Amino acid sequence: MKKILFAASECVPFIKTGGLADVVGSLPKYFNKEEYDVRVIMPKYLCIKESLRSQMKYVTHFYTDFYWRTQYVGVLEMEYEGVHFYFVDSEFYFGGPWPYGNMYEDIEKFCFFSKAVLSILPLIGFKPDIIHCHDWQTGLIPVYLHDSFQSDPFFWGIKTIFTIHNLKFQGTWSVDTIKGFSGLSDYYFTSDKLEAYGNGNMLKGGLVYADRITTVSRSYASEIRMPFYGEGLDGLLRARSKQLSGIVNGIDYNVYNPKTDKDIAVNYSVEDVIKAKAANKTALQKELGLEENPDAFMLGIVSRLTDQKGLDLVECVLDQICAEDVQLVVLGTGEGKYQDMFTYYSRKYPERVSANIFYSEALSHRIYASCDAFLMPSLFEPCGLSQLMSLRYGTLPIVRETGGLRDTVTPYNEVDGTGTGFSFTNYNAHEMLAIIRYAKKTYFNDRRAWNEMVLRAMKQDFSWDASAREYEKLYDGLIEEEARRKEAIRLQQAREAAEAALKEAEKALELAKRAEEKAIRKFSGIEDETEDERTETAEVEADKTPEAASEPEEVTEFLETQETPEEAEEVVTKAKSEEKE
Repeated sequence: MKKILFAASECVPFIKTGGLADVVGSLPKYFNKEEYDVRVIMPKYLCIKESLRSQMKYVTHFYTDFYWRTQYVGVLEMEYEGVHFYFVDSEFYFGGPWPYGNMYEDIEKFCFFSKAVLSILPLIGFKPDIIHCHDWQTGLIPVYLHDSFQSDPFFWGIKTIFTIHNLKFQGTWSVDTIKGFSGLSDYYFTSDKLEAYGNGNMLKGGLVYADRITTVSRSYASEIRMPFYGEGLDGLLRARSKQLSGIVNGIDYNVYNPKTDKDIAVNYSVEDVIKAKAANKTALQKELGLEENPDAFMLGIVSRLTDQKGLDLVECVLDQICAEDVQLVVLGTGEGKYQDMFTYYSRKYPERVSANIFYSEALSHRIYASCDAFLMPSLFEPCGLSQLMSLRYGTLPIVRETGGLRDTVTPYNEVDGTGTGFSFTNYNAHEMLAIIRYAKKTYFNDRRAWNEMVLRAMKQDFSWDASAREYEKLYDGLIEEEARRKEAIRLQQAREAAEAALKEAEKALELAKRAEEKAIRKFSGIEDETEDERTETAEVEADKTPEAASEPEEVTEFLETQETPEEAEEVVTKAKSEEKE
């Protein structure tokens, strides 16, 4: 059984602030349970729902010296949907109302978490073959494993994988601060290790010391090696390109399933999607106070409202987007300027724009099920999950060709009738507007082609099954590599032992020959050894082990007991004959 430990700062259903939680909560369920024992460890936040915290069972606790304090570290566990979870308990660090606070406090919090993860393992009796670390919050785990924990044989042979979910977030602060929190020596705070542009960088620690690095899409793995996307670490990522790969995220097809989804008005499958989407659209229009028109072109946005998501492009052309034949539904929170922008347009066009400045998982499902198209014009997108959800519900994505968006959305080609959505290349507002208008034109003027595209979109497989198989290959390769390393060490040790034994045997043979020669001289009346011969014999005797010397001494003793030279010669002749045989 191959043992894998996921280490992360968040995980559904316990705590979620972004797509990281979806990945960590969903992916472990899809591994082959006959071959892989995949467990998850995360902080026990006080803000986790009481209904979940009440199910956690106490395992053990201990105290550790961290920074200048002695800290309590508790360990709890529970099983959820077939996955074994461990929780690091520390009210001092994880007792706030939110999983994250200001960066300074978060740096200290996750230095503590990284050290605690490794400290816990011997106590729970779980030695993973691989620790799979996620994002900067776990960046010090590979560093600690390389450093102080190597003094304990328990940790020997444990490999690490570090997954970048978003390179923009790196866990940076002053070198002295991170050095103080982590307890790491000056050795680690150089430009080839944890120091970057004058600051300490926790994510960089993971990138330097992990055995493998992954990102959440193939395109993003290529993009981050370039300065524009590399966030200052492109040089390091180019240097480690042989250990870097991209595996596209998936979504939980049991959760996002229009056939069984309880949050949508009308359930449907690929067989009846066209009629059902019209019914869901009408229901959503009624819920949000929009004009009830099943033929309207409804465009959805479910997103963090930030520059990264390309909303500055939307801002430039929002009046043109909100044409008379378009309805826009927005869900999410983020930067104030974008919240205010969508709120303003919802008041300017109350029958065509709905701005929902909050987050609701249930409402997001209804948007995916009801809209005709889904807009994601991201500046960069490591993977993206919303476009996968929209495909699952037959809502065609309109995306910029970057990162995971390029890997998962095939642009419509009206000549050969292929594609699962629409895309544009350059980060340009009017190029985006042109592709929105092209999508709208296809919807109104070529409904047959549109409907065929909807069917192709729903037939795409972006479940975790495919992604899990790729991770299994990565795990297998790393475990086999470690096994080969151990076997190479064993063979080298055996080779060295054999060479040592051969040398001892050669020494023993040399001593036997000299004893033979000495006996011949003695009983033949020949003078004793010359001075040079005595020196050489002394050198051999000095190197001889008791085991190697035992046989020649016995031979010599035996020969010295013989009464005549003739008898001695007879013994020597017999010995030579036996040696030839």
